[in-house]
Formats: sequence, structure tokens, C-alpha cells
Amino acid sequence: MLKPMDDIVKQAMAKWPNVPHCYGWLALDARGAWRMRDEAAQQAGAPGDKLNNPTLVGFINRNYAHDEQGRWYFQNGPQRVYVNLEATPFIARTDPAQGMTVQTGAALPSIERLFLTESGAAIVQAGEIVAQVDDRDVAPFFEGLELDGKPAGDDALLAWLENGAGTLVLHYRGAQVPVERVKRNELPQRFGFVPTPQA
Repeated sequence: MLKPMDDIVKQAMAKWPNVPHCYGWLALDARGAWRMRDEAAQQAGAPGDKLNNPTLVGFINRNYAHDEQGRWYFQNGPQRVYVNLEATPFIARTDPAQGMTVQTGAALPSIERLFLTESGAAIVQAGEIVAQVDDRDVAPFFEGLELDGKPAGDDALLAWLENGAGTLVLHYRGAQVPVERVKRNELPQRFGFVPTPQA
């Protein structure tokens, strides 16, 4: 599902193999926006400025990958620009035609599993993609939840998040997707990603 890297990037990597990597300057927020974090933003612990240039955003999306340690980065020519993740490596949005897509533009035609955190954040897993669902899309997404064969209303869902009693499934594009509880602070270890890469 991940798109291949641009040829120009591959050529630059071969030409300049020892360029130092960059940390802390780029972030992915919980709504799927790329944010540039200058020194002032880094020192203040601020999210940074949202990138709106479609050409730049497209370039980042096409050249987004991870290393063997689970650190996600944008390959900018010969340089890796490591990404701070507010939530997960991908952010999913509902799409009327494709079901769900992530911030890179990849579609999720199917979902293998849904995880819900203690605060009700929804994390979907589809192959190698682990994506938190944009909070603006959670309510319509949750309309497909069913607890022990009945539609899961707000009260039933809150009770399930607290005690895990019963079988919760998500009806998604003709499939029944199993739902599990997960603690937010366990996400990086469970799915093998580093929220704040360090040198």
C-alpha cells in the first residue's frame, strides 16, 4: 500500500550517502497534517506550522518510510527528515468512494482490526498500515459498531471501554472487523513505531 519513492530521491541518496539526518523539524498531527517545526516551535514544544503547499505535501507523502527501528521519516533527497508522531504513523479519514484513506493518499479497502483506547480514539490496522482515525470522522465510523449482535450506543460503548465485557465488532465494507481495547501509552510498543525519533 505504500507508494514507491521518487526516482530523483533514490538518485540523490546514491550520490550523497552520508548526509546527516534531521530530527524534530517535521511532525504529523492527529488530523493527518504535516507540520514544520522551526527552532522556536521545538523550544516551545509547539506543533509547528501546517504545510499547505500541495506539491510539497505530495512530495512528503510519496517519500514517507520507516527504518528498522520503527522511526518514520521523509526522505528529502539524500537526507532523512525524521517525523514526530502525535498519534500513529498514519491518520485515516473516511472517504465515500474508497471507505478510508490515510494522509499519504493510500486507500484502505479493508481493515483487519480496530483498536479503541481508553479515551475512545480509534486505531485501524490494515496490513503494515496502523492509523488513528481523524477525530472528526469517528462518529460516523462508530455507527458500524455492534456489541453482542446489537448496535452499540454511546452508553454500551463507554461500558465496554471500561470493562471489555461482550464481543464488539465493526461492520466495514461487508466485513466484520474484531475490536480490541488498547491503552494509548502501549501503542508505540505494540505496533513498533517511535513517536519522537532521536539521533
